[in-house]
Amino acid sequence: MRRTLFALIISNLIVSFSMTVAQAGITIPKPVKEWTFLVFINGNNNLDNYGAMNINQMEQVGSTDDINVVVQWASLNTKKTQRLYIEKDNSPSVTSPVVADLGTVDMGDWRNLVEFIQWSAARYPAKRYFITVWNHGNGWHGTQQFKPTEISYDDISGNVITTKQLGEAMAEASKIIGHKVDLYASDACLMAMLEIADEMAPYVDIFAGSEDSEPGAGWPYQAILKKWSENPAIGPAEVAKIVTTQYVLSYSGGSNGRYDVTFSAFDLNKIQGLNSAIAALGTNLKTLDKPSRGKVVSAASKSLYFAYSDYIDLGDYLNLIEKQQIEGVSAEALAGVRTAMKDMVVINQATGRFSRAQGVSIWAPSRRSTHEKYSSVYKTLQFQSHSDWNSTLEYLLQDQTY
Repeated sequence: MRRTLFALIISNLIVSFSMTVAQAGITIPKPVKEWTFLVFINGNNNLDNYGAMNINQMEQVGSTDDINVVVQWASLNTKKTQRLYIEKDNSPSVTSPVVADLGTVDMGDWRNLVEFIQWSAARYPAKRYFITVWNHGNGWHGTQQFKPTEISYDDISGNVITTKQLGEAMAEASKIIGHKVDLYASDACLMAMLEIADEMAPYVDIFAGSEDSEPGAGWPYQAILKKWSENPAIGPAEVAKIVTTQYVLSYSGGSNGRYDVTFSAFDLNKIQGLNSAIAALGTNLKTLDKPSRGKVVSAASKSLYFAYSDYIDLGDYLNLIEKQQIEGVSAEALAGVRTAMKDMVVINQATGRFSRAQGVSIWAPSRRSTHEKYSSVYKTLQFQSHSDWNSTLEYLLQDQTY
């Protein structure tokens, strides 16, 4: 009887305390997990239907005791933006709880990405953070227009997140979480570019994305989360390897059919070595005479490219320059870039017509008119300040009228 009475008293105290906490508006801190995975899904465009599909894939695994999966999902169909804490289910519909209903949010405004990160980090703390921007991507300058259109197009607002703004967002994210973002990756096209990676290098440890366009289905989130949850304490490089491997497998006759694809990851702590090596190669290339300059430009025009002829694979470019044995080109400088690139690339996988891809794309237009169209914007990028690549391109293309 005394035990029953004691248990009843304790139970009443717990209920009373819980009610007092709730009435006072006090939030009890959630446990710090191994990882928080933040997915910024901008469906305010023609990819909207894929958003629900990918969230359903996430729900096949859901958040776990070690991994928080949090989504900000904007839908063009519903005109709503909601935050979801992803929970496991087997329903064909999205059933995860809506933890915040935001109305209409401009997903092309980088500050809203930062606000999502800040809100999530406060509510779902973790030792490590993986941030993904899901949407259309277009490399560092985007479509062949004067206005850059890099990632996260919002058809309602007409805004996009530029390369520089993405770097600013990661700078703010690193302040919010108190250390570098452990892993940033784009579920978007054409984002595995040196120019994009270098913009966020001071604030991110591991960077991942596709050199080429991604099929509409994007990442196989169920397969990624399933593999990751089997060993949740792994570091960011290992998570990036899971994303890369599962992505490529899904398009190699797997869940997403059969498409030629690319995916790679970089250790941004080693990017400065590659920047320096490219600067050294540029110094060498700026000594070439007219015939040799023409051959280097020809190598760029024949290199493996991704969607736009001026987005080329850096490794393939080096190989084509080397094969021509161009007079005046330093074999040592070429080898220096190749070594630094291999040191930075954590994993690279490419299939079919992209089998020559070595994981890193770079801007190398073979037409002077293309260079002049984007040169002024390129000069504002961190990669230009670290490598002076723009002046190398200008020197190589000087002989063309247009």
